[in-house]
Amino acid sequence: MNRFMIEVDGAGVAVPDGSSLLTAVRAAGVELPSLCSDDRLSPAGSCRTCLVRAGGRIVAACVTPASPGMRVDTGSDDVARLRRDAVELIVSALPPRALADGGPGELAHVCRSLGIGPEAAHGAGGRGVDDSHPYVHLDRDLCIACGRCVRMCSEVQGTFALTLVGRGGDTTVAPGTGGPWIESDCVACGGCVDTCPTGAISQPGSARGLTSAFHPAEGRTRTTCGYCGVGCALDVVTRDDEVTAVLPARDGPVNRGHACVKGRFSHGFRTSPERLTRPLLRRDGVLEPAGWDEALAHVARGLRAAVEAGGPDAVAAISSARATNEENYLVQKFMRVVIGTNNVDNCSRLCHSPSAAGLTASFGLSGGTDTFDDVERADCLLVVGANPVEAHPVVGARLLRRVLRGARLVVADPRAVGLALHADVHLRPRPGTNVALFHGLAHVLLAEALTDEEFLRERATGLPELIELLADYPPDRVADLTGVPAGDLVAAARLYGRAERPAIVYGLGVTEHLHGTDGVRSLSNLAILRGAVGTDRGYGVNPLRGQNNVQGASDMGALPDLLPGYGKVTDTAARSRAEDVWGTPVPPRPGLRIPDMFTAARAGNLQALWIVGEDVCATDPDANQVARALDACPLVVCNELFLSETARHADVVLPAASWLEKDGTFVNFDRRFQRVRPAVPPPAQARSDFDILRSVAEAMGAGLGCPTPADALAESGRLAPVFAGLSHDRLDREGSVPWPCRSPGGPGEAKLYRERFATPDGRAHLAAAPYLPPGEQPDDDYPLVLVTGRRWAHYNSGSMTRRGGNLALDPVDFLDLHSDDAGRYGLRDGQDVTVESRHGRARLVVRVGERTAPGQVFCSFHFPASGVNRLTSDVADTVTSCPEYKVTAVRVAAT
Repeated sequence: MNRFMIEVDGAGVAVPDGSSLLTAVRAAGVELPSLCSDDRLSPAGSCRTCLVRAGGRIVAACVTPASPGMRVDTGSDDVARLRRDAVELIVSALPPRALADGGPGELAHVCRSLGIGPEAAHGAGGRGVDDSHPYVHLDRDLCIACGRCVRMCSEVQGTFALTLVGRGGDTTVAPGTGGPWIESDCVACGGCVDTCPTGAISQPGSARGLTSAFHPAEGRTRTTCGYCGVGCALDVVTRDDEVTAVLPARDGPVNRGHACVKGRFSHGFRTSPERLTRPLLRRDGVLEPAGWDEALAHVARGLRAAVEAGGPDAVAAISSARATNEENYLVQKFMRVVIGTNNVDNCSRLCHSPSAAGLTASFGLSGGTDTFDDVERADCLLVVGANPVEAHPVVGARLLRRVLRGARLVVADPRAVGLALHADVHLRPRPGTNVALFHGLAHVLLAEALTDEEFLRERATGLPELIELLADYPPDRVADLTGVPAGDLVAAARLYGRAERPAIVYGLGVTEHLHGTDGVRSLSNLAILRGAVGTDRGYGVNPLRGQNNVQGASDMGALPDLLPGYGKVTDTAARSRAEDVWGTPVPPRPGLRIPDMFTAARAGNLQALWIVGEDVCATDPDANQVARALDACPLVVCNELFLSETARHADVVLPAASWLEKDGTFVNFDRRFQRVRPAVPPPAQARSDFDILRSVAEAMGAGLGCPTPADALAESGRLAPVFAGLSHDRLDREGSVPWPCRSPGGPGEAKLYRERFATPDGRAHLAAAPYLPPGEQPDDDYPLVLVTGRRWAHYNSGSMTRRGGNLALDPVDFLDLHSDDAGRYGLRDGQDVTVESRHGRARLVVRVGERTAPGQVFCSFHFPASGVNRLTSDVADTVTSCPEYKVTAVRVAAT
């Protein structure tokens, strides 16, 4: 970026092109009030508190561009007096309490710096408050109509939920819908709270202006969000070992000072009275409190007995995205070193295991190909099977901003939600027909010569086989298979094919299918055909990870067939590296996947199952059969925050620390390692999973080494070359580092495959997999297709988000039903219904609308009591065993 010099109060300052005078003045170290300005927002110039003299004129610094050689005067008496007058005028309309008690807000700070006391505030007040929302409080008397909250909602969040109403001195912020805040379109990202300079918009129970200053008794801890896979950097504000606020970090590498309702506000679970604080041990069929020594001894005896009865393979463990990288590393090391089995898996089996398999087959590594910063620079976005506006709100907001600034958008999703409402082309395929859809797009790319012939010739393989296959997928046939009009298919292919820098972003709507791996590979074909991966001509293929550390759990080797860094257990060299580090043999045969573990338990072949942080009875498919498996297994150990449905089936329940209470690292969706730091101690006797694993190993007379999480990450780097350059110390200095990172001095590879692909031959591999139908089809008995997914206010099984204010935002689990189907089955909005499949039954509340297509219904899985995953089948991806959550045949009837 080019820079130029200007003069501020006689001193030279270098500023980049496009800077405002306010940026230049601050670069010179001069503090100016700027009550309508926020670095994250477009300038407004409405408050007139940042006046300076430049070029012989008095101007508002925030809206005046800096130019080379300009001379700026900030300190002359007349300019300083004008700034003070502007602040006094604003303050005069406020009630005295606006400046009382030395508040920490931005306006109060400005007044103190200018010597303006509380007596300057003499407004009458009486405009009222809105305290209807659990996380956002509006005090209209403190509003100065600066518009920062309105711009934050529109420019950063993209929700457009706020507006300014009234005239003159009566102007104030209000929800755009006109009613109380709780009934508005607000998604509780907290951006308006962060940017408000007066405390007019605040978080109930927190000091006004908490982002600007904090009480000396309060501390701040930088950590990484423990909800979705975006990886937002957060500052946790604490006092007396309690969380008082969670604030988005302005310098967060992904979130850039933004957050969502979950990361920002959903920490009430930490102090829930339902939180587990002591180990529980089953005695005479009842779970009862026990001491740690007794619980650990029981687990150790049970694991030893299981090995004696059935050998090491009679024991299995399920790890989790809830756990840090270091904890996942220790889980798989415990199973391989202490138990002697590869029977370890993690929750990525249920969501993105087809991503790992498909991306590895196409390109060589299991992560997304590009950074999100690159994706955001794309001129055409192809968003497939994802609803980031709700499931990954910070990413959704950034993508929407890119679209509003001119990027073209193609959305492929059966539902009309989120980004689909802003798409140039919205493709709505029938659930389960992704592969046919992607082949149809590829057919058009080839037919209209929208491919990169040089790239295909020099850096790809498999083109002849793909061309032969695609001959069977012209637009008209694809329209018959998918329900997508041929014209829409062609239009979408042309947008993607003619873009200069296209990018693909996808979610679970691609992976959670019988042929999910084929879906990932067929989608990857599009980027290969365009030469848009590993080059500057596009930004590749990028999965949105649903959970905070689902990428890292697999990276660390919590998989039955792969070691840390994705070395295969069947590969002698990979095993040898692990054996050299661990000093013990590694079993050469792959272990059981999660579904196989349950099958083995029901058959009597699994004697012990340790579940770390997963509520498998709520989130796994065909939940009735999962419960049967747990009941059949002689020893079930569960590390948990709450007495979940899975924990109720356990023999030992160990109280675990949450993400706010532990030390380590997470890996986000674009492969960034980031630090997780404990902001508060775990409650009572709860322990981190890291400490629990080490304690069980010691109780079994074995050692795991790795006395600290930092040691565990360092050890993973000795075992896996792709992590060799990573360490806690480095992350503490740099904030985030992507893998692969092969040396301590290396930067990490943010964009993959610039020189060669990581496949054995160094080329990208096109896939020629034919379209095959989904595992279930609707019929006369079960005429509707159910798709499950996430909603904005809750997270996964809801164990954290249902224990706090989010329940006021989204209190029940809805079944979205098209109005045509509501009329066909005689159902009305808000009615209780029973949903039945070939596998089970659930009870939900109907929400009639146009979000779903006729013949399709949608619900979340955030309310386990509804029984949604009793409906889903055991049909799974043929390559990875990932469940087909996106296609279940159901029927609906009034309760």
